[in-house]
Amino acid sequence: MALSEQYLDEDVHPIDIVETLASHHAWDFERIADDQIAMSVEGQWRTYSITLAWSDYDETLRMICTFEMEPPKERLPELYEALNATNDQCWSGAFSYWEEQKLMVYKYGLVLAGGNMASPEQIDTIIGSAVRNAERFYPAFQLVVWGNRTPKQALEVAIAEAYGRA
Repeated sequence: MALSEQYLDEDVHPIDIVETLASHHAWDFERIADDQIAMSVEGQWRTYSITLAWSDYDETLRMICTFEMEPPKERLPELYEALNATNDQCWSGAFSYWEEQKLMVYKYGLVLAGGNMASPEQIDTIIGSAVRNAERFYPAFQLVVWGNRTPKQALEVAIAEAYGRA
């Protein structure tokens, strides 16, 4: 049975769907409000903090996926250059760095204007995409910040495909 089949004839709040998915995947989560949920998703490199919030005003399900990063100030220009190049590779979201909070952020907004409903598959896909992109580009960000690599050199690591098994 597809995830969405249980919601076919119902008008379900998107955050209720997220809560069901979080339970299904056994992610730690907290329902912050009726229209917001925060969870932790374990990756290979980090544990990612993911928050989804529903806005009635513009009918958008907003997601942010964050992880801590404290680059030295002198490496910020290279990090911002790497972020620009990274965002050229991400078609369904974008990275930014929140310097004051010391957080790397991946953002995505699912617009559901006109009373449309998000499917569990859509929500699962945007969460999965956030984690995959964070996992894919985390080593490149580390190489830029701590390995003194150029953004171009660092992104070659993220763009390279691994084949075979170790």
